[in-house]
Amino acid sequence: MATEDARPWHPVVRARAALDALERLVVGMGTAVLAVAASLWVLGTAVLCVAGVGILLVPAALRLVRTVADRERTRLEVLHPPPVPGNPRAALAETSVRRELGWVVCHGTFGLLLSLTALTLAVDVMHDASFPVWWWFVAPGDATPAQGFFTATDWGDAFAICLFGVATLVVTVVVVPVLDRWQAWPGKRLLSPHRGMDLALRVVELTATRAAALDAHAAELRRIERSLHDGTQNRLVAVNVLLGAAKRALARDPAAAEEIIGRAQDAGEQALAELRGVVRTILPPVLTERSLPDALTALAADCPVTCRIDADLPAHPAVSVQVTAYFVVAEALTNVAKHSGASAATVRLRHERDRDRVQVEVTDDGRGGADEDTGSGLTGIRRRVEAHDGTFALASPAGGPTTLVVSLPCGS
Repeated sequence: MATEDARPWHPVVRARAALDALERLVVGMGTAVLAVAASLWVLGTAVLCVAGVGILLVPAALRLVRTVADRERTRLEVLHPPPVPGNPRAALAETSVRRELGWVVCHGTFGLLLSLTALTLAVDVMHDASFPVWWWFVAPGDATPAQGFFTATDWGDAFAICLFGVATLVVTVVVVPVLDRWQAWPGKRLLSPHRGMDLALRVVELTATRAAALDAHAAELRRIERSLHDGTQNRLVAVNVLLGAAKRALARDPAAAEEIIGRAQDAGEQALAELRGVVRTILPPVLTERSLPDALTALAADCPVTCRIDADLPAHPAVSVQVTAYFVVAEALTNVAKHSGASAATVRLRHERDRDRVQVEVTDDGRGGADEDTGSGLTGIRRRVEAHDGTFALASPAGGPTTLVVSLPCGS
């Protein structure tokens, strides 16, 4: 479990931020490639429209642009606009459609260039920093740094290139987060709905999440009621019956009464244990006594599948957020143990400082194929998360691995 210094300029924090930014840039490169394809399709459609035969392709081209833009909206967690109108003239009159066309061109050029720059820096760092390990085994003409400005002829040159690679690493750690912000800026600027639309969509979203929160609350109350009714209440009834039998047997057969009292005591202890279990499912004591990473460590220790916790949470989010994150991990690990056939799982907990959100990621190496419609508890996780204005994403291709990512605002 990570316990690194949380200062913004601490080397470990900066390195982790650079890795996260590089990951987002790589994913952004995927949408940039799609944006290039969509731009070429739109350009071809425009050329055919000039020739008078491309008007029928306009709706398909705009739907393709919307599909690519929606992928970027999902990546940036931006609200999605209503569907594109079927009529080409009405579609082009939509502000969101025109902004999407501008974003496709910008992201397919500027965004792709930023991703390639970040990847080039990362490759250069690996090439130069590891230079003393492999330069001796290549042809003399190939023993050059990534920039190729001279050829290494001895070990002194090799270590000089290695030092240059370390310097490039420092530059990369500083530059890559900036490139990530630059790449995301056009999407946040152009793909976000306008003020009125944003408010309308937000109202719809909040109405849906409020309904989901009420459903989740009702389901939780029913679960607690069933636990108390089917478990604890039955035990207490048994204690009452046994104590009545002991009272009746006390005068005629003290030995039998003593045995019955012992059975009543055992039933009372079982009822108390079940009651403690129900209470722990409402608010785990470890969350209030210690911290969320400690609570997840306890969950991992009880999981039948080998589970590793990688937690870096210097901030203390709201208790409701901690409880939600705890139950997300608990339900996810239960699914891993019951359905995945996995041999190992990893729980990753991060604080996204730039957006002030807690991100929980659960990955396993099982068979994959997880589906919300199979009754595995994933729908309950989604409802619980969305009730806190969070996001839920599941990737589980056949053959695995399965990755569940949940993002929750710290202030919920």
